[in-house]
Amino acid sequence: MDRKISLFDAIRTTRAMRRLKPDPIPDVLIREILEAATCAPSGGDAQHWRFIVVKDPQIKKQIQIRYKRAFEDLKERFHAAPPPPGKTEAQKQRMLAARDHLTEHFHEAPVLIVCCLYGDSGSGVGAGASIYPAVQNILLAARALGLGATLTTRHLLYEKEVDEILGLPEKAHTFAIIPIGYPLGHFGPVSRAPLEQVTFLDRWGGKYL
Repeated sequence: MDRKISLFDAIRTTRAMRRLKPDPIPDVLIREILEAATCAPSGGDAQHWRFIVVKDPQIKKQIQIRYKRAFEDLKERFHAAPPPPGKTEAQKQRMLAARDHLTEHFHEAPVLIVCCLYGDSGSGVGAGASIYPAVQNILLAARALGLGATLTTRHLLYEKEVDEILGLPEKAHTFAIIPIGYPLGHFGPVSRAPLEQVTFLDRWGGKYL
């Protein structure tokens, strides 16, 4: 575990780790990750995030069934899409293979962290604004601790069923599920489109760099 990794090194090497070992994770590390999550910005300082740490094998399996069902719903779209920005077709195929692996083994991750908001979670483009910064802190904290993780939202296709499995009250909503475990792969630089392609000056289309 490299606890001396710099913030920018963590940002640049926090890959989506979809191949995870089933080995248990000490609760002290999960607590450290969750404490990092609660340091994130929160609209109005409401701090109405809630986190469910799922370890029960039966509950994880029930979620995986819905996760896999959603994958079948979306598989054709995944495979028909062009490679993401900054990636080659070969990299896309490796990503899809990792996605297939996660789908089949989702429930074998030692921990699933379900990220929720309780009460007013906003609507439209503002929905989730107070939970996704916490999600990013979870991903960066996991990276700093040498743990693999990835942001998933596919369960939302079967949100009501997942809410029932997790016993969510009416005012609570899930926004992400993050499987966490020791990675089977290696951390490395993320591949992204050049900054010049995604940054403008003053108005859309204005050249910044």
